[in-house]
Amino acid sequence: MTTNPMTLRRTSLIPWISEARALLKVSSPLIAMQVMQFGMVTADIIMVGALGEKPLAAVSIGAVMYYFVWLAAYGPVMAIAPVVSHILGASPDDTRGVRIAVRMGLWAAAFVSLPLMGLLVFSHPALLALGQPPDIVEMAMPWIQVVAFSLPFTLGYGVLRNFASAAGRQGVVMAIAAAALLVNIALNYVLIFGNFGAPALGIVGSAIATAGAHAFSFACMLVLMYAQPFFRKFDLLRDFLAPDWERLRELFRLGVPMGMAMIFESTLFNAATLMMGTLGATTLAAHQIAVNIAGLAFMIPLGLGLGATVRVGLAAGAGDAQAARRAGNTAIALSALIATFFAIIMALFPGTLVSLYLPAESQGAEVARLAVAYVMFAAFFHLFDALQVMGQMCLRGLKDANVPMWIAALSYWLVGFPVAWVLAFWMGWQGTGVWTGLTVSLALAAIGMVWRFEWLSRARR
Repeated sequence: MTTNPMTLRRTSLIPWISEARALLKVSSPLIAMQVMQFGMVTADIIMVGALGEKPLAAVSIGAVMYYFVWLAAYGPVMAIAPVVSHILGASPDDTRGVRIAVRMGLWAAAFVSLPLMGLLVFSHPALLALGQPPDIVEMAMPWIQVVAFSLPFTLGYGVLRNFASAAGRQGVVMAIAAAALLVNIALNYVLIFGNFGAPALGIVGSAIATAGAHAFSFACMLVLMYAQPFFRKFDLLRDFLAPDWERLRELFRLGVPMGMAMIFESTLFNAATLMMGTLGATTLAAHQIAVNIAGLAFMIPLGLGLGATVRVGLAAGAGDAQAARRAGNTAIALSALIATFFAIIMALFPGTLVSLYLPAESQGAEVARLAVAYVMFAAFFHLFDALQVMGQMCLRGLKDANVPMWIAALSYWLVGFPVAWVLAFWMGWQGTGVWTGLTVSLALAAIGMVWRFEWLSRARR
């Protein structure tokens, strides 16, 4: 009996369709969570933007400094997701193994928080040395010093959030992110502008709101760990002071190169912000608006990538190399499709998107004109950005950390930064040169990360 070729084709697609559905089920709440977390940054920028260009530039510089330090601490936190996924993939009932991994993740967060908080509090000389305008630095320092004290909370929240995601409870993560966004917006409204009888604290009020939302997120997640029966069985704080040095070493062994890969990318974007700062407050404000728009679109492939790390990690932990490869390739294809859609939106409606960030009477100003031009660049590089993060997240699921770190170093700093610097300052392209360098670096990273996953996942079959 001959089987219909169409039937064979449909049958061969069934595992891919099932994987796509499983990935979207895992990723959908994580995408929503990423959008809402980024919404806190967006709310800060929009609400501080009402105070003028200089306060917006000050918060932008402060956010760059805080984000750099946060990334320096976040590597072991990121390692929680693939480590827990591998544990549960190998043995879904291994609550002890998961408990040890999460406990050591919290230890790691505590170890790195204190010195990095000090770095933030005393970052004034560093910002001046980087060529930032002294008046903007003076405005930014109070924001940085307040937000610095939220670092332990956001790292602890990250550990518990990555555990919950790897354990298949992404919905609760999304709910806490939504609540934190509302807390942040409400505190911004009260403390920036002095509503409901509160003092008008300006950008310091924004910092208090951000720090308060981070502390709220960690407290909610910690309560949830013992309030919900599913999480209670792990008893995460049991024997909390008992060390497991092997697991802690694994978190740092995986987490440090993972964190470095993200640092190479993020510090290039931070360097781009600092380069824009040397071109004046107007250019910096326009750049920040365009980066925020691109970053908001980036939350979709990033959330999908978090789900891909879990899906690839579960399959790899179970010893099913074919399923791990299928999970990664499905995620890469979906990411490309979604990124293309958002790139088209940015290319067709840049002015409309920029108008959301500036008062109506400012739309003819230089800030708006420059921001529209930069959004067009963002539309062009968004596909590359989505592919590089998806390739990197799939490699995390395979616990592959060192090679992606070197791909990132090559793409962002050996190529991207020199191109941006030469075009911006030597060739006189200014902001356009900076954005060209960003685009070149993301394209190179996308090729490297996707190729690495294809090669490694094929070799493991």
